Amino acid sequence: MPAQRARRSTALATTILLAAAPASSEEIGLERIDVAGARTREEAAPGLNLATPSRSGSRLGLTPFETPGSLDVISGETIRARGQNTVEEAVTQNAVGISSVAGPGNGNLSFASRGFVGPGSVQQLYDGTRLYVGVGTVTFPFDTWSAERIEVLRGPASVLYGEGAIGGIINVVPKKPVFSPIGEARAAIGSDGLARLALDTGGPVGENLAYRFNLSGNRADGWVKPDGDFRNLALSAAVTWRAAPDLSVTLSHDLGYNEPTRYWGSPLIGGRVPDRLRFTNYNIQDSQIAWFDNWTQLRAEWNPTPDITIRNTAYRLSTERHWRDVEQYAYQPATGLIRRSDYIEILHHEEQIGNRLDATVRGSLFGFKTATVVGFDVNHIDFSRDSNAPFDGESVVDPYNFAQGRFINVAGTRTDIVSRTRQASVFAENRLELTPQFALVTGVRYDVPRVAVNRPLAGAAFEKTFDSVSTRVGAVYNPTPDLALYAQYATAADPLSNLITTSVAQAQFQLATGEQVEAGAKGLFDGGRGEWTFAAYHIRKDNLLSPVPDRPTQVAPVGSQSSRGVEVAFAYQLSDAWRIEANTALLRARYDAFAQNTDAGLVSFAGKVPVDVPQRVTNVWLSYAFASGWMARLGINDVGPVFSDFANTVKRPGYTLLNASLDWQVTPTSRLSLRGYNLTDQIYAVRGNVNSWLLGRPRSVELAYHVTF
Repeated sequence: MPAQRARRSTALATTILLAAAPASSEEIGLERIDVAGARTREEAAPGLNLATPSRSGSRLGLTPFETPGSLDVISGETIRARGQNTVEEAVTQNAVGISSVAGPGNGNLSFASRGFVGPGSVQQLYDGTRLYVGVGTVTFPFDTWSAERIEVLRGPASVLYGEGAIGGIINVVPKKPVFSPIGEARAAIGSDGLARLALDTGGPVGENLAYRFNLSGNRADGWVKPDGDFRNLALSAAVTWRAAPDLSVTLSHDLGYNEPTRYWGSPLIGGRVPDRLRFTNYNIQDSQIAWFDNWTQLRAEWNPTPDITIRNTAYRLSTERHWRDVEQYAYQPATGLIRRSDYIEILHHEEQIGNRLDATVRGSLFGFKTATVVGFDVNHIDFSRDSNAPFDGESVVDPYNFAQGRFINVAGTRTDIVSRTRQASVFAENRLELTPQFALVTGVRYDVPRVAVNRPLAGAAFEKTFDSVSTRVGAVYNPTPDLALYAQYATAADPLSNLITTSVAQAQFQLATGEQVEAGAKGLFDGGRGEWTFAAYHIRKDNLLSPVPDRPTQVAPVGSQSSRGVEVAFAYQLSDAWRIEANTALLRARYDAFAQNTDAGLVSFAGKVPVDVPQRVTNVWLSYAFASGWMARLGINDVGPVFSDFANTVKRPGYTLLNASLDWQVTPTSRLSLRGYNLTDQIYAVRGNVNSWLLGRPRSVELAYHVTF
């Protein structure tokens, strides 16, 4: 016990010192992370990680404590200890105020943040690099086994990553090569034929070379029948070469192959999904969904002097996707049958090649300590889509005794979108320490993407340059070493739908613009045993386009949309045995200026809640070490109700998920975990429309065995 108290005291003292001191270099940041990783190999790193350096909230490697914004840093150890096997689970059950609108059409990776929805407003990155989104779909990364951490920046982030980040960014940071041997493996079985296998190994190869290799595979028969099965494989491999004491080069390659459940939703009868239909899949017999992603990156970091760091990242990202399904299901009261429509076949082919170079200089300006980063980013993106648009085809089936039938391809599958995008940007960021307690953080970015789109079937084409300037001005004040007060003003830009697949009609508009004002506080309490954050914000976005419910290929122009809200998070070590982490987000999101022409004339939706936006999201995690080698965890994920239509006449109820786990440390290097998901077996919808809901998984269990070596 005295040794444990000493270790805790040392860790708390280190946390306070790191939080009070500004990050001086990326190397210091990496050392902190490596030390934390070594310390937490056998136990999850809990807390808000306010002292963990991050490059998602700032390219200067600031900690959340030093960043004038709202940043969540979720460690990979915490994610895996809580049994969160997908990025979607890890983000929505840990980060503040993030909800899921995932479905097979958007790659099962789509989020809502601060009142804004989808990959056009909540940008997703892998190791700080974005894949430009075609037709609203992101399919990688999906597995959390290879994640060192996930960083979530809430609010406009275009000043860091360009257009498409008014709601925020989600950055999955993979595990890196290490110069000390490590290894771990996991095997799991569970409900509905679930099976998982995973391996992580790394270490030195000689004095100047290190590697990391991660492999994860998952499969299951699925909880809907028929054809509810899924399988996927994720691989991550990297090698780091210390070419010189001040120069390192890392080559990495990641791939993901995913065949998700071919389930598009359950039809509503009387405004709900009856129990008898909950486990029925109405898709066709020859349905298919498959996604294959490859990411290759070459990173170099050079420190010619202690105060100068130069980084370069060259990358190639590619994706191949295929869907063949019937995707809309509507109950017909007059006949008691289910009408199936939208027989859709789509194939995506995308390649993105790019390079990012930046230089960080640390020094003084007029006697004030300062750090500045400047850089540029260039990309070339080729994208094409084959489809059977206009997606005709229809069938009627008995809801309780039906023949699946086969795909109906009326128009034939042909190439209907070909696009080429050339993007260039320059960016700069500065931190100026006016006093040891007060610092200004400012940034600016100028993006110039040029998009050329050809629609062969429509006989239409265009080429246009969309340019935008994004800025951020923020201040952080530390009245005491364990308290930070901050405020910021930021501007950002979003594409009208997805930049590289802008339609001819959308090309008549400019990028949507937005601005945010945010103020908040962060701190430590009870000698470092607790951490907390508070944020209040207002965001306004003008001249945007919103997907039309039930018709995701169609969009409606929205004059303006806004949201305001408050967010609170805290983590507290109540005692040696008990720990609690919780966060909640309350917001008021509204269409400010939005009207549509209908058969009844012009209808205004001003004052209505945007589609798929919950007004509250709460997460709670409670852990209890009730005996030596035993740990119990209880998690609550509460999401408020949302609307499925612009007029707010179709409401999907909110839901509260209860998850739990029990860990037994069998030996110092092995652990057995029993996990339960949705323990109350609640019927809930992740997304939906006026006719059907896409349901989340029912009650399920999983038994996992984890070893380190």
